[in-house]
Amino acid sequence: MSVVQEAIARLIPHLTPFEPGHVWLAGAGPGNAGCLTLDVIHALASADAVVYDALVEPSVVETARSAQLVHAGKRGGKASASQDEITGLLIELARQGKRVLRLKGGDPFVFGRGGEEALALARAGIGFRILPGVTSALGALASAGIPATMRGTNKAIILATGHAAGGKEDVDWAALAKTGEPILVYMGMSNLARITDALTRGGLTPSTPAALIMSATTPQERVLISSLGSLAAEASAHGFESPAIIVVGEIVRMRSELLGLARQVEAG
Repeated sequence: MSVVQEAIARLIPHLTPFEPGHVWLAGAGPGNAGCLTLDVIHALASADAVVYDALVEPSVVETARSAQLVHAGKRGGKASASQDEITGLLIELARQGKRVLRLKGGDPFVFGRGGEEALALARAGIGFRILPGVTSALGALASAGIPATMRGTNKAIILATGHAAGGKEDVDWAALAKTGEPILVYMGMSNLARITDALTRGGLTPSTPAALIMSATTPQERVLISSLGSLAAEASAHGFESPAIIVVGEIVRMRSELLGLARQVEAG
């Protein structure tokens, strides 16, 4: 047994048992299996059924070798089951007496519709538990070497969805621009040009530092450093697509300094 296995074995008695007929809503983090919490690993090993989203890495899903695996889609711009179909399935599986793991990318309560699913389970009288995950935006920043907060640079960060950009339920981008704080946008790639234009009209200058972090923490991770005014054109030119986090603000500048100093250390 390895040192890591021994450490996990010592922690297992302290974990909450996964009871039959219950649903656990869990976050798988931004991608890499190293971002999984011990609670989520425990749930994967204990589950009778795993209902998972498209953004969960295959290697993570395959950890639940003895469970029924149900792909639920839920990826922007792609065909997927409706939310009502998913919550109905969770309730049905739980009523069959199964330990049901609902596995989502990132954190289930950060643009993951975990709140809606928890509410549906509670109304149906199904026992549930929330297992937090490393939310995709913060995991992406860390992986790319961009501090989410930096003394002297920002005192807050804003998490926003870009899914409805241009629609009735759109974010008030001008209001966010006026805060002067860094903005991290989920699910915004299909509306990238609209979002950057709206932020510019809201008062941010075209030269505001901006970045895209695609497939964060995975071997396919790519990072594009640009400016607000050029981000959409450069993303198209370099083939950036979902899943990606949009980052706007002064924290982006820190990446070049941090990575430059890290390279000097490695060079010895």
